[in-house]
Amino acid sequence: MKNLDLFTSATMFFSGFQRTLKEAEYVLFGVPFDFTSTYRVGARFAPAAIREASLNIETYSFRSGIDIEEVRVHDAGDLHISGNLVETLKRIKLVCEDIFESGKKPVMIGGEHTITFGAVRSIKGDFALVSFDAHLDLRSEYMDERLCHATFMRRINEEIKPRKIIEIGTRAVCKEELEYVANTDNIICVTSQRILNSDRKDVLEEIKSSLDTYDKIYVTIDMDVLDPAFAPAVQNPEPEGISVSALLDVLLGLCDQRLVGFDVVEVAPPYDGSGITAICAAKIIFEVLSHLHRISNMRQ
Repeated sequence: MKNLDLFTSATMFFSGFQRTLKEAEYVLFGVPFDFTSTYRVGARFAPAAIREASLNIETYSFRSGIDIEEVRVHDAGDLHISGNLVETLKRIKLVCEDIFESGKKPVMIGGEHTITFGAVRSIKGDFALVSFDAHLDLRSEYMDERLCHATFMRRINEEIKPRKIIEIGTRAVCKEELEYVANTDNIICVTSQRILNSDRKDVLEEIKSSLDTYDKIYVTIDMDVLDPAFAPAVQNPEPEGISVSALLDVLLGLCDQRLVGFDVVEVAPPYDGSGITAICAAKIIFEVLSHLHRISNMRQ
């Protein structure tokens, strides 16, 4: 089969640089799932679009001084999703458990934001969850559904019980969600207005101090945290978002050796005529992985 191996290969690996599963430190997989979407659909096409974007942007990070080629990433392809939400979330949990048990870190490309529920179910022990999102996703029910893209964070808090949930970039909420936050002692909300109108370093230090006592952190990035000027092709866009630079300043400031995994969700390629949203998503993944690689090198 040497000619087959020589002249054929899978069409797309994220970044184009594929490590074997054995040598990888990060295992990336896509979840082409958007079954509970209620406004603009299409996030099921995001894993392919983000991979394509990753092949067509430069791979060196001036923030970290690292090229993505140096990072040991294995792209495992896309999850075999089910038409049943609960079954799909179960499969995500099982895949992430395998990745954790092998001593590696999962990187998940959605897909709708509900998929984060499956990933965090796989984390053993206490952890903090950091969510970059325009929305709180803390409704008790939405359109008669208890588990969907608008309620999953509430289900996470009730059923999985992270020690701390920090929601960053918030600007689209309902009264019910604000009342829920006011009556809990483990959820912190950092609005986009705070990031836009305050000293970014002060906001970052405040968030970091809230995470000081936790050994495990999982990060989820809903691309609608960005203003539609930077990421127009998301499933639920909201004005007055933050910029890509502001997101990366805060995000990378929080990411350290305690990060057990992360995901990027809610890109809707059918609305991405220019491709800019997928490009931003790929860039964010590049920057997080490069940053983590630099930290790992510093500790050795």
